[in-house]
Amino acid sequence: MRCQKNFVHGIRAITSRGLIYLLLLVPCTHVLGQNIVLTGTVTDTTSQRVLRDAHVFIASSLIGTATDNKGKFILEDVPAGAHRIVVTMLGYEPASVDTLLRDGREYEFDLALNPTTVELEEVVVNARLARRWQRRLSKFTRLFLGETDNSALTTIVNPEVLSFTSRLGKLSATASEPLIIENRALGYRLQYYLKEFFYYGSTIKYDGEPSFTELVPTDSTEWKRWLINREAAFNGSQRHFLLSLMAGRTHEEGFEIHRRFSLESNSARFTIDPDKLLEPGPTPLEQLLTFHGLLEITYVNESEDDNFKEWQRQPTWTRPRPQRSFMELNSGPTLIDESGEVIDPYGVVVYGYYAFERIADKVPKEYRSPDWESR
Repeated sequence: MRCQKNFVHGIRAITSRGLIYLLLLVPCTHVLGQNIVLTGTVTDTTSQRVLRDAHVFIASSLIGTATDNKGKFILEDVPAGAHRIVVTMLGYEPASVDTLLRDGREYEFDLALNPTTVELEEVVVNARLARRWQRRLSKFTRLFLGETDNSALTTIVNPEVLSFTSRLGKLSATASEPLIIENRALGYRLQYYLKEFFYYGSTIKYDGEPSFTELVPTDSTEWKRWLINREAAFNGSQRHFLLSLMAGRTHEEGFEIHRRFSLESNSARFTIDPDKLLEPGPTPLEQLLTFHGLLEITYVNESEDDNFKEWQRQPTWTRPRPQRSFMELNSGPTLIDESGEVIDPYGVVVYGYYAFERIADKVPKEYRSPDWESR
């Protein structure tokens, strides 16, 4: 995903499959009476032996399992739509397959993993290198998790798996194992399979496959706080906007949409008919998002918070404004699926509030606020 702050103080973001070029993939509305089950076997491509305890999950969701002693897995109650099925295991390269599920039946996917060759690097430990790594970790954490209130309660449990390269203001990061991220603001634990992270100037680009599991609350008060925070994270988000667009109720959900040609504050803005933003996709579960220039998306039901004003370098005395984001198509029309996901991980660039909210503000793709579900 790529992120960009508004106007001159930008951070650029592209959202999609679990990422920030910001990135993520899959639909989550259950069709009444539908029962989709995914089964399969995971094997080693070299030896052909079955692999036990491989992690099989649908990217950006709560749906996941481990293979049994025969290398088999079962994923039940899978919603219809476009999904990315990911398989990972220590010592192997991750594998994934993109699929579109429409009928309520059993689907079989047999997947094979390639062993990885790990070259041991010489370990040199001194105070200077340790301080440099710690500075890069602090910068990565801020850029990757974000700077919202939720990020203050979100931690990377295993930062030691990260390696950094920094030169001429550029920062790149790789991870030898999945990042374990604990979000005590929303009540989720993520395994994030980092594919790419890059930062330079005003641009952040990261890609990866997150798998969510729910944390156990310490008490009922924490559980209630998680429910409130999850609803706030969903409301006004890019997923909420795209779902509202596909449902034909952007106005009812609190979104105002305008078209403009640049991010400059004096750029002219024009009203736009939301129905003109979507065209039929190749299947009933997909639609084509198409527009020229920039979409200005204002969510009038919530105001910008103080962290955002600081991130934008707004004077502290400025009055809170409704949350405002900008969306740009990276290379022409792009497909979105029934769950409000941009299928091409580099299909959309976002600015403003959508760029400000990152990993610490993500909920699983199947999450819907109670208000949305009740309509």
